[in-house]
Amino acid sequence: MAKPTDRRTRTNDPEGMRQKLLDVAEEKFQAQGYHATSLGDLMQAASVTGGALHHHFPTKKALGLAVINERVAAAVAETWIRPVEGALSARQGVRQVFAGVADQLERQGFVRGCPLNNLAHELSLADPEFRAALARIFADWQAAIADKIRADQHSGVEDRQTDPDRFAALAVATYSGAMSMAKTAQHAAVLRSCAAGFEPTGRDG
Repeated sequence: MAKPTDRRTRTNDPEGMRQKLLDVAEEKFQAQGYHATSLGDLMQAASVTGGALHHHFPTKKALGLAVINERVAAAVAETWIRPVEGALSARQGVRQVFAGVADQLERQGFVRGCPLNNLAHELSLADPEFRAALARIFADWQAAIADKIRADQHSGVEDRQTDPDRFAALAVATYSGAMSMAKTAQHAAVLRSCAAGFEPTGRDG
């Protein structure tokens, strides 16, 4: 008697597996750092074999670059770029981001720090490709804030004497430093203090 044909439906989902690996890597790199996370850690956390991992990311570096380019860049866009672009003014947007992140950290009860900041500290001197990928995110972040300042100046809600690029660099550097301080103190109060530095100049809402 012939054996019945195995008609089980295949549940292969390459893109779903790739996103799962990115989820796990993003979490592990944020929690314990890139260098401290082994491929074995990632395989165990994602419940995948080495073959499945290497099918999508042939090296740990390839996975690290994907986390930076896809996940960290998206986090900066969601946390910073879109809120500032959608605010009534750049100054208001910056203050709201500082306050919103402080609220989130206080609800969370602990501070792991800014994912971009953490990876920049760890990887910028380790490899030129990592450094370039991280630098692009910082540049896009600053450019978005500077563009918003220029739009505010055009509409009359920001002083023409404000240097857009300098303001953007100050906002990004202040946030990065504040997050490092908050991580060290395990308290978000510094973010609220820094937000006051972006109070309106008189015409901003």
